[in-house]
Amino acid sequence: MTALMNQDEFRTALENAIKGNSANASPFSIAWASGKLSRDHLARWAENHYHYVGPFADYLAYLYARTPETQEFREAKDFLLANMYEEEIGGDRHTDLLIRFAEACGTTRERVEDPDNMSPTTRALQAWCYSVAMREEPVVAVAGLVVGLESQVPYIYRKQTPTLREKYGFTDEEVEFFDLHIVSDEIHGERGYQIVLEHANTVELQQKCLRICEIGAEMRYLYTTALYNDYVKNDVSLDELELAAA
Repeated sequence: MTALMNQDEFRTALENAIKGNSANASPFSIAWASGKLSRDHLARWAENHYHYVGPFADYLAYLYARTPETQEFREAKDFLLANMYEEEIGGDRHTDLLIRFAEACGTTRERVEDPDNMSPTTRALQAWCYSVAMREEPVVAVAGLVVGLESQVPYIYRKQTPTLREKYGFTDEEVEFFDLHIVSDEIHGERGYQIVLEHANTVELQQKCLRICEIGAEMRYLYTTALYNDYVKNDVSLDELELAAA
């Protein structure tokens, strides 16, 4: 029978659950980091990414509403509320920064906001996020949405953002979306870890959190890989990417 892990053991297990399906290993991410994407490819990414991250405050709102109104969960609820605030009204709206980048890639706000321009895999990721927020136990939902998904962002964007400036010539203003999330999601991800480490205090909850982190990382990997298959594979071969990643 699996034993209850201490917090150090549990943290390591959570990190390993994500590493097995890191989005950085997807062909789209490798093509981006190595400068092999066109601005048109990046525009397609933005049109899809909007429909994944655009409702993030909505996911958190469903989760916030279901988190118990007790002293034990007060800090967790405060974190969820602060995260929603930052996404929507704590300065520039994050989706507006994403649309600014999208427009610099050559697409339009209308195309970005149109749900008909997202791929089926993006729809699946969005639906999974809503399902987790609405149905899973609060600590499990935090593990899936914040640890499994949001905590990956700084590691992904640290590889991609330098290429946007150096290879593609985007300005600091045009890539502000990425700079902001390298900082904010590192903070959010760490806070998510702390909530999960504190409140997943049974063997059952720990195992559920590990599994949902694994699934969340896999969902993001599949979403990112689908972007390559849907928009890039005819222009950049896997052989080229293998050489770039070597």
